[in-house]
Amino acid sequence: MTALYRKYRPLDFGHVVGQEAVVRTLRNAIAGDQVRQAYLFAGPRGTGKTSMARILAKALNADGGPNPDFDPGAPIARAIADGGSLDVIEMDAASQRGIDDVREIRDRAILQPVEGRYKVYIVDEAHQLTDAAWNALLKLIEEPPPHLVFVFCTTDLHKVIATVRSRCQTFVFQRPRLQELVAVLRRVCDGEGIDAPDAALALVARGARGSFRDAVSTLDQLAAASGRTISVQDVLQLVGAVEEDILFRLCDTIVDHDGAGALMLVEELADQGQDIGQLVVELLDHLRCLLLVQHIGHVPDSVPVTEETRERLREQANQIPEPTVVRLIDLLAVALEDKRQGGDPRLPLELALVKVTRPHGDLSHASLAHRVELLEARLAAGPAAAASRPSAPPAHAAADPVPPAAPADTPPPASLPPLELEQLGDAWQRGVVEAVRERSIPIATLLGEARPVAIAADTVTIEFAPAAAFHRAQVEDPKNLALLRDALYQVTGRRLAIETTIGTADEPAPADETLSEESLISLLKDTFDAQEVEEH
Repeated sequence: MTALYRKYRPLDFGHVVGQEAVVRTLRNAIAGDQVRQAYLFAGPRGTGKTSMARILAKALNADGGPNPDFDPGAPIARAIADGGSLDVIEMDAASQRGIDDVREIRDRAILQPVEGRYKVYIVDEAHQLTDAAWNALLKLIEEPPPHLVFVFCTTDLHKVIATVRSRCQTFVFQRPRLQELVAVLRRVCDGEGIDAPDAALALVARGARGSFRDAVSTLDQLAAASGRTISVQDVLQLVGAVEEDILFRLCDTIVDHDGAGALMLVEELADQGQDIGQLVVELLDHLRCLLLVQHIGHVPDSVPVTEETRERLREQANQIPEPTVVRLIDLLAVALEDKRQGGDPRLPLELALVKVTRPHGDLSHASLAHRVELLEARLAAGPAAAASRPSAPPAHAAADPVPPAAPADTPPPASLPPLELEQLGDAWQRGVVEAVRERSIPIATLLGEARPVAIAADTVTIEFAPAAAFHRAQVEDPKNLALLRDALYQVTGRRLAIETTIGTADEPAPADETLSEESLISLLKDTFDAQEVEEH
């Protein structure tokens, strides 16, 4: 029984979906007698490169000469589609990648076509050819017999050597949009008598990640498992997709600063067999939609969601602060990287949720900067907004009550509260120096010998030890000062000017405070665990 993705491959240019630019160029080239000797089709897997190569071969060998509007039911077109044409040779470069295989092509290329006007070589996975094989093909690609056309298909364009790319017309295939994938799946369902709602097909298309072949193969598997009646729940169980309601519930726990609720929801999904790695991917997509709404003001038409979901996205985007969305996206990138490397993304996901629901428990400089950014946003929105969006979980409200909101007619503060020297001193090593270390380890080492000693009129004075004059000179380089200013802004949210100074040396102890011999011996014993040895 033929797989559905093979049965429903496009047979002519009119059936191709999502590659309008490629179709238009090839049709015009055939109609205008401007066919070139070599084409290079590149793009992600499952986007129709080999199918397009076969359609091009059919058009070149159509009855009566090359014709972009050929009859896909003609005998020669059916032979090419079935792989039985003597004029269209398909090669798999993964298994036929050596110079001996290229010599065979060169020996057979001079032979005239049997049925049509052109002999077409379709080389799939062309990036697998060795450099020696490519070099042996160069002359034939550049100056082939008039009846010979090469079509190279690859998923890794950068692995094809530059001398070959310069001799080919290159077409980059794009991933289809979700609506286009759904249209293809609907056509397959209608042809096969499969009953599936649009919501289920949308889930299948979303899981295919832009691959026609993956989408139709998944549909084939679902039809076999469910008896040609596919529901949304069937797709969720087979594909491992996440329901939209779960993503909204998870983000609602962030709005409520409910870390325990977020962890319990992850635990519940794990017990149900949900793929946590897929949950991370889906949550990132959901956060991207929220970020788009926060910046654009509405849900873009390109986002494949229903009107009800669009309204929920708008509501939730107004509830979650933008810095929190950005912070969570950064944290989830760690979980996604663990997933790609074969690790378990569950712990990074749970850590990310805890850090955004309980930011006061994270002492990293990134968290401090995030909390300052949230504070700035609340102050800019006015006192009422600041009181209505607490930065700590509700469970701590009793221990740390929120002060009463200011009257409505009170103007919002014009600037941030003054920065105290003690606050900067506490955050110097853990926050400022660590922020510098992420950009330059040597400069962070130099700043380890310094400390803030004064703040006046948005100018901070940094003091170095008397023996650290070299450190001070290096830090005063304009490039290094700019690095330090950026770190101070990241931690404090303020643009501060910087002055440096050298501390004074400690005064020597007065003569009358000189240690006696007995005191010195006692100090050595206590400090170095020394023992007194008597001379004989």
